[in-house]
Amino acid sequence: MAKAFDCPTCGRRHEDLSRDHGFTLPDEVWALPEDERESQARYSDDLCQWGDRFFILCILPVPLIGEDDYFGWGVWAEVEPEVFERYLDLYEEDGRDEPPHPCKLANRLEPYPGTSLGTRLLVQFQAPDERPTLILPEGDKSRLAQEQRDGIDAARHHELLGLDLA
Repeated sequence: MAKAFDCPTCGRRHEDLSRDHGFTLPDEVWALPEDERESQARYSDDLCQWGDRFFILCILPVPLIGEDDYFGWGVWAEVEPEVFERYLDLYEEDGRDEPPHPCKLANRLEPYPGTSLGTRLLVQFQAPDERPTLILPEGDKSRLAQEQRDGIDAARHHELLGLDLA
């Protein structure tokens, strides 16, 4: 049975379980005092530059078992300047044929204690109307990598949302 939840983004109550959780900025940028953040970082809903560091907002999908859908972590990936420039070059084009590029996770995912800032990932560009996706490397044995490969059941979905199943 689905439970309603209050959306932290729009402030409205929804009658179905959220399928995503997103971060406003990379953790280190968000941690800056507001005046420093405003003067030192350039950012939009999709991109962030802080000094000589570059970030792209991506989706880290975790399939939902028994459904043709996924739970999407809207997280920031830190990329090399060349990858950032390539993303800008392809921003309005289909980048799905582009090979994946190495990157690092720029947000802490509390439900995954073994996954931290700097966790190595691969970013795969998508069509212009889709955020890039993040893939954990094949050899990664973390819980997040396992769940990305195998999916999560309804109980884990509830757990990620912090909902009580009782």
